[in-house]
Amino acid sequence: MDRFDVMKIFVATVEAGSLAGAARRLGRSPAAVTRALSLLEERIGARLLLRTTRTLRLSEAGERYLSSCRRILAEVDDAERLAAGEREAPRGTLNVTAPVSFGRLHARPLIDDFLERHPSVRVRLLLIDRVVNLAEEGMDVALRIGPLPDSGLIATQVGSVGRILCASPAYLAGVAPPHGPADLARLRCIGFSHVAGARGWRFPPGPGGGAAQTVAITPPLEVNDAMAAVASAVEGRGVTCVLSYQADADLRAGRLIRLLPDFEPPPLPVHLVYPESRLVAAKLRAFVDFAAPRLRARLASLQEPDAPGGG
Repeated sequence: MDRFDVMKIFVATVEAGSLAGAARRLGRSPAAVTRALSLLEERIGARLLLRTTRTLRLSEAGERYLSSCRRILAEVDDAERLAAGEREAPRGTLNVTAPVSFGRLHARPLIDDFLERHPSVRVRLLLIDRVVNLAEEGMDVALRIGPLPDSGLIATQVGSVGRILCASPAYLAGVAPPHGPADLARLRCIGFSHVAGARGWRFPPGPGGGAAQTVAITPPLEVNDAMAAVASAVEGRGVTCVLSYQADADLRAGRLIRLLPDFEPPPLPVHLVYPESRLVAAKLRAFVDFAAPRLRARLASLQEPDAPGGG
């Protein structure tokens, strides 16, 4: 059996979550899919899929092989479209990854609009709060927040986001308002581990100069999801530290107040990153051209510290 065909069967099986689902997607019989996967594992000499009567999951070797398959199939697809003269017609599957909350709030709505304009493109969106190796995991483009390490990737900056403190008007009505980072030690804090240290929040020197400082906190609630931290703050449970876009809607609505803006660290850059080799694909060029200006407009509109409700 053709190796590329077997790769497609393997990827379809993983994405469908079952042999029967892959067979339906590919228009083949379940027996043919089972036979192809068995021959693949026999040729490789390793178990790729761990199957029971009810579940199917990847082995460690299967996870590595899946990433390679996605990358190889994407490159073959791009090469075939270039050879067929389809460079200027966006089509095929575009693999996009983004942080979870940024993806929900900004990437997903933008991708929906992009698909309306380009109906021949299909997008697979991976939302995950870690840096994804684009080549190893078969991704075409990533949205990344924060400084970028040196790499062979092309980066297009689309804006920046800040790390902010916020709390609800109801909570602040019952406490003495903080005037500096040290005051946070006496307040109830909600820890969000992906943005600030769960046990200590770091601040740069304030408007009066001095040294950077770290405030030790003991949060009664510590979460790894920004929207959970924001929801607790909106409900009056305390002060939280999140990225500006994560609390923007609640700041605008007056459900949260921004605290200590003079002590906020420098904003973090937001980039679209992609391998140079993938830019030949019309689907990627079309997405970058579509997404970059719209993301710049979205991020530029985030609530400023001195806007109504900014605190």
